[in-house]
Amino acid sequence: MPALKSERSGNRLSTNGYRSVQLRKFVAVALLSVILLSLSYLLIVFFQVWLNSTRDQARPVDAIVVLGAAQWDGVPSPVLEARLEKALKLYEEGLSPIIVTTGSKQAGDRFTEAYAGLTYLLERSVPESSILVVVDGSNTFESLSATANALTDRGIGNEVILVSDPYHALRAKEVAREVGLQAWFSPTDLSSSFSQLIRETAGTSVGRIIGFRKASTLSK
Repeated sequence: MPALKSERSGNRLSTNGYRSVQLRKFVAVALLSVILLSLSYLLIVFFQVWLNSTRDQARPVDAIVVLGAAQWDGVPSPVLEARLEKALKLYEEGLSPIIVTTGSKQAGDRFTEAYAGLTYLLERSVPESSILVVVDGSNTFESLSATANALTDRGIGNEVILVSDPYHALRAKEVAREVGLQAWFSPTDLSSSFSQLIRETAGTSVGRIIGFRKASTLSK
């Protein structure tokens, strides 16, 4: 009898050990699968961000939207100037009668990015009646959400060309779609860095999972 009890005890220990090994294998396989799926997802988004940066989708629309960038005491930074110049070119080509300048201001600034855009365009003979200034919004989601509301309030259609840096294309279009705009993208001629490509890949990846509205609050 003692020998039988010992054998049964040994069998239980053996069974428990086997289950423990199997559980560890399952967890390891599950973790590896999650890692591989995550990397595959990021690589797909990375390629999509890059691919969209190479396309100029300029076409007739209701409004040309200039996404904001830094300004220095009312003077557009080179990045913002490049966006304004691209918007001006599209306007002069007759693709839209309206240019929307967007962007708020940083703490301590006297002027908003949208106002800097307004003065820049006025100095280049764009009539004030053709410029819509949207100062609400400190990021892409907030600016495009405010733009969608402003266009609706003024009875302007929701088809827009977004003007920004090349790698911003995919995320900007998907944000626009979320706020009710039908958007195409026309990039500036400025080259974008690899770090920008990585940031846009991360931003687009997260936004697709949790929504761009919620994602926009993560950077605050």
